Amino acid sequence: MTFELNLTREAEANYAALQSPSKNLVLKAVDKTLDLMVSNLRHKSLKTHEFHGMMGPDGEKLWESYAQNKTPGAYRIFWFYGPGKNKITIAAITPHP
Repeated sequence: MTFELNLTREAEANYAALQSPSKNLVLKAVDKTLDLMVSNLRHKSLKTHEFHGMMGPDGEKLWESYAQNKTPGAYRIFWFYGPGKNKITIAAITPHP
């Protein structure tokens, strides 16, 4: 199953902030993760799991997928299902909290 990605304004701003030469490696990792999320949301390297303590804007479960691992300040992608079938919304792209 493939998914269509939507980005919140916060996620768009997070992604735009990665468009500098100093963030090139992070951007590559985030792009690879987004590509995997579109084609295979269950890919082992994503290490996707539910993120407890926060929810989507309409009470949706919030999920966390790894863009990096074993790196100081490793980036994560936070997302939820919807709106609609076969769509996921990226809520934020941030260093691990």
